[in-house]
Amino acid sequence: MSSDYLNELFDLDGKVAVLFGGTGELVGTIAEGFGRAGMKVVLCGRSEEKANARIAQIQKNSPWAETLFCQGEVNNREDIQATLHQTLDRFGQVDVLVNGAGVNSPTPFLEISDEEFNRIIDTNLHAVVAACQIFGKHFLEEGRPAGIINITSISSNIPLSKVFTYSASKAALLNLTRNLGREWAKQGIRVNALTPGFFPAEQNKKILTPERTAQILGHTAAGRFGESEELIGAALLLASSKAGSFINGAEYIVDGGFSAMTI
Repeated sequence: MSSDYLNELFDLDGKVAVLFGGTGELVGTIAEGFGRAGMKVVLCGRSEEKANARIAQIQKNSPWAETLFCQGEVNNREDIQATLHQTLDRFGQVDVLVNGAGVNSPTPFLEISDEEFNRIIDTNLHAVVAACQIFGKHFLEEGRPAGIINITSISSNIPLSKVFTYSASKAALLNLTRNLGREWAKQGIRVNALTPGFFPAEQNKKILTPERTAQILGHTAAGRFGESEELIGAALLLASSKAGSFINGAEYIVDGGFSAMTI
């Protein structure tokens, strides 16, 4: 049966995924996709209320799915370490790490304060460095295939107006992803970037004015925003150490053709 072939090709059933930012819209939807694929899902974030709502949705769609919520700050090393320990205590292994927590701000460049700059860099970049160090060390010690998916941005490649610090953080994150993909490839650890185009979510709603929305849609070949479910397919491929075994240090762009547009 074709479904048997797909199950064998992706080989995700029973694998364990830890998702930082898993209580948010985009990464939470990816978590739902992982659950439906038979993976055990660990959501990491601040809000227990949001986590419980997402877990309820996962279990509604996938009654068989095993889930865990680890509460903490994404940019706190002790919380990241605790997440690893809690996951190992519950499931005995970790196969996939998704770094998807992020913050943004539309502050004009000359008005960006040190506090705002440091807050965005700390969450979007430094927290990912810490998670990759902590989980990467575990993966190396385990000596078996594992995957890291960093959620980057269209602004990793091209400058976007109104989001200066965010763009800088995501450009650095893409560079880090490629560097780690090269560093750990021979050890069977794949590090890749999943780059969404424009998907309405909590962090960008405040900058999606009618004028900016018209500019975005006019520059998107598909002529619309993305739906969060449209990230799941690429995430499943990058999560699979079988179907995605030769994908490393790569960037998978899901943007409805935004990056293909010129004039």
